[in-house]
Amino acid sequence: MKKIFPIVFTFFEILAFSQQIKSIETIFNDKISIRAIELYDNKVWYSGTDSKFGFVDLKNSKNQKQIKLSEKKLQFRTLGQNKDSFYAINIESPGEFFKINKKDLKSEVVFKDTAKTAFYDALHFVNDKLAYAFSDADKDNTLKLALLKNGKWSMFGNDIKLNEGEAAFAASNTNISSTKNNLWIATGGKASRILKLNFKNNQFKIFNTPIIQGESSQGIYSIDFAEDKFGIAVGGDYTKQDANINNIATTNDGGETWQIQASGQNAGYTTCVKIKPGSKGKEIISVGDKHISYSSDFGNTWKKISDEKNLYVCEWADPNTIIFAGKDRILKMKMN
Repeated sequence: MKKIFPIVFTFFEILAFSQQIKSIETIFNDKISIRAIELYDNKVWYSGTDSKFGFVDLKNSKNQKQIKLSEKKLQFRTLGQNKDSFYAINIESPGEFFKINKKDLKSEVVFKDTAKTAFYDALHFVNDKLAYAFSDADKDNTLKLALLKNGKWSMFGNDIKLNEGEAAFAASNTNISSTKNNLWIATGGKASRILKLNFKNNQFKIFNTPIIQGESSQGIYSIDFAEDKFGIAVGGDYTKQDANINNIATTNDGGETWQIQASGQNAGYTTCVKIKPGSKGKEIISVGDKHISYSSDFGNTWKKISDEKNLYVCEWADPNTIIFAGKDRILKMKMN
């Protein structure tokens, strides 16, 4: 009986959550693919295809604005912010680092990566003065990071070697996560590992994961950490989206060891995962091309709560509101 009670409790807890969904509202439509969002000033800010950047107001969706960061048809899959500016980097060479002033939305290119292999998968701000951008490696397979420190971009020097065929996915701007003490980067492809940077000594440690890997379409697509110990990684195989074996894992020791969760019992390929702020990892939302899913037990079990398709990224706006974005739209989910 002791083995049965926790399962029954979790089932009804998740079922209760799904019954509390008040509405799913489309607040933005356009011909665009959005894989990166930020929340600021009660607005959802986005970057996307065709050099598009803009916002939609969460309180009044009619209040929205869109600009083009470049006359070139660039694809943006990254977006980050500090107190004064937004930053976005396009995915293909040359990688142009755009800085957008929050007050007047004027933009400028403040850094360029002209390497032919430049392909920026994620941009993440640790705090107002420190940010990291992760690119696929150059031909020598050395880990490639750009660093924003005290207002200036530069390349982060290191000698970390990635494996042959180990790269990353520009799926939702969420294969980087951080706390006050550490930064984590998730790789994918023929190898899917966790790279952990300790801010105190500025040194990396690398850890293997049991996430499905070995093919270019497999591996970790998104990670999130609630604190220095608990974290979650999700992904799968983009070419086999219904496959749900070994595509979710959690850690309780800061990313050093990972435990597979809900293998064969989840909604499949997942591009973004976000821990509910304040829940310490207990409540988690995730999204993939074919589902929105929820866990109320630290990622151990999952319930598909929506069949919405072609969504790639999500974010908690408040304890009762979650934002989703993807192909041609932004959605707002409200809960009771």
